[in-house]
Amino acid sequence: MTNQEPNMPRLIATATQTPGLSAAVAVLCLLYTSLSPAQDSLFYAPPAPEDDAPEFTGQAELGYTSLSGNTDSSTLLAKGRLTWLTGRWTHTLRGETRKVEENDNTSAEQYLLGGRERYELEGPHYLFGFTRWEKDRFSGYDYQFTTIAGYGRQLLAGPDHVLSLEAGPGYRHDELENGEGNDLAVGYGALDYQWDFSEGSNFQQELSVEGTHQNVTTRTFSAVTAQLNAHLALRLSHEIKHNSQPPDGAEANTDRTTAASLLYRW
Repeated sequence: MTNQEPNMPRLIATATQTPGLSAAVAVLCLLYTSLSPAQDSLFYAPPAPEDDAPEFTGQAELGYTSLSGNTDSSTLLAKGRLTWLTGRWTHTLRGETRKVEENDNTSAEQYLLGGRERYELEGPHYLFGFTRWEKDRFSGYDYQFTTIAGYGRQLLAGPDHVLSLEAGPGYRHDELENGEGNDLAVGYGALDYQWDFSEGSNFQQELSVEGTHQNVTTRTFSAVTAQLNAHLALRLSHEIKHNSQPPDGAEANTDRTTAASLLYRW
């Protein structure tokens, strides 16, 4: 797995504690998104689109940090998502990549591609399905391919609190670094919670669990977002991915990513 957790906080701490180092640190964070709160959702159990939501929206995030001097280090984070509506259907595509290098040695390298379909039923009910391909250089897997379908329900629909839950069965193929492959049945559950605790500020929590007879993978995303003006907002986020029983080649069973991002919306 990755060593992303010790790199990012150390870069930020070094930059803030060392006088004059700010000139050597370049941070670029670009994010565009719909003004609809439903589109802030990362991917799992997203709430239903607003009645007046546009038919096509997108979101992208690019972050880059570079440190030179006694230590040469760089961190790249890029995410993107496209969403479009056709009747009762919500279609979503997303992609992510993360890479950390220190003294010409790569300590984290991850790629993810996914697609999701949601079909609205009568009332607060919906059906969903998604497919995901992911590759983590330090996870012990060459790649993993997952497809899941099931039922979801929106328990809260605002104005201050939004909560969605979903669950279903699925299938996952694990391709190990030694060339062996495993086909596994998956049990899946997820939630998405959003709280607008003041005007222009909100808290978001996402959680998903995917269990097989070999291991359980848990993913969480927590974020606090504060609106700065009509278009800009500041977000503090923390992501955790935990594999209860990774392959022997994995360097760790938990990845953590902490980030401060500048959000631009239109």
